[in-house]
Amino acid sequence: MINKITKIVVLMLLVFTCSYSFAQDAKELKARMLERIPAIQALKSKGIIGENNLGYLQFVSSGKEQEGLVNSENADRKAVYTAIANQQGASADLVGKRRAIQIAENAGAGEWLQDNAGKWYQKK
Repeated sequence: MINKITKIVVLMLLVFTCSYSFAQDAKELKARMLERIPAIQALKSKGIIGENNLGYLQFVSSGKEQEGLVNSENADRKAVYTAIANQQGASADLVGKRRAIQIAENAGAGEWLQDNAGKWYQKK
């Protein structure tokens, strides 16, 4: 009986620890993404990056200014899309494509976007 109770307690602690760890990771991920917003907006304003049709940032000019920042943002977006996909029983690619539609709808005038065919355009 003690063995069974011990197993249950250990399992509950494991679930709690994993949930806590995931919550901490999500909180840190959100903080990183919020911190990047001004730099990302600056790159978008300069026409250096745009939002592709998969929900990720992509360079639209030959310059690769702040490439590390763009790569970090895209890695965090992938983590978010994967977490949402796991909750919804969908693929991360589908979540990213849906997010790309939302991003395009909320983009500011002059921002670079990629249509479904892969063609770049500036939002009017």
